[in-house]
Amino acid sequence: MPDRSLRPLAVTSAVAVGSVALLALAVGQGWLGADVGRGDGFCEAARDGRLAQPANSLSNLGFVVAGLAIAFRAGLPSTLGEVLPRYPGLPTAYACVVVLLGPGSAAMHATQAQLGGDLDQLSMYLMASFAAAYAIVRWMHQGVASFAQLFLLLVAGCQLVGLYDRELPVVLFAGNVAFGVLLVTAVTIELLLWRRGPTRTNMRYGVAALAVMLVAFAIWNAGQHGLCDPASLLQAHAAWHLLCAVAAYLLFRLWASERTRI
Repeated sequence: MPDRSLRPLAVTSAVAVGSVALLALAVGQGWLGADVGRGDGFCEAARDGRLAQPANSLSNLGFVVAGLAIAFRAGLPSTLGEVLPRYPGLPTAYACVVVLLGPGSAAMHATQAQLGGDLDQLSMYLMASFAAAYAIVRWMHQGVASFAQLFLLLVAGCQLVGLYDRELPVVLFAGNVAFGVLLVTAVTIELLLWRRGPTRTNMRYGVAALAVMLVAFAIWNAGQHGLCDPASLLQAHAAWHLLCAVAAYLLFRLWASERTRI
């Protein structure tokens, strides 16, 4: 197609290859530190091989695939609606963030190291902060510079919340609370934007993304409370990863559907 740009896919592919290769080296060389049991509460029993939790680790490839799919669409300006192109570089940046969710989460499940767990939390913060920041700047009619500032502020805020190290009911970690609050914020503002206009998104993508996330959370929660076979490669937490990757792609389709309401 004449209007296709290969830049988003090329950049995202480089991030995907580089981050996965770096993770492989880190796991193989022990750069992430010793196994301290980080992430061992997600049912799957640790194995003796390279990947402590193979199902929970490899299922994160879903994020890499979703990020590359987003980048593929980002190279077609005609598919990006009327609002997203006003934020140059954001589609590619989002594709890279989605890709990084994969190696970030796998770092914890592959090693059960403390640093691996920190990378897992950081990747979640990047994703939730991106969604919330993009919703907020559109609500406030701000541009890409404001987005970048708000995004970094939200990530820093999540990191501060995550310093609270006592275990919490249901969500386990304070960082998960920050992740959830930002996602709820993003969903709420997307609904307000849809009602306010003058632009409209195709809310079918938003409803689908939210439904997939709710199903994913239900499966995640079930895996914490009874639906657990530590020796099995069929893991609820692995399903959580795959469904979250689908939701991340659907969220991009929601943003790319935004057009002026007639």
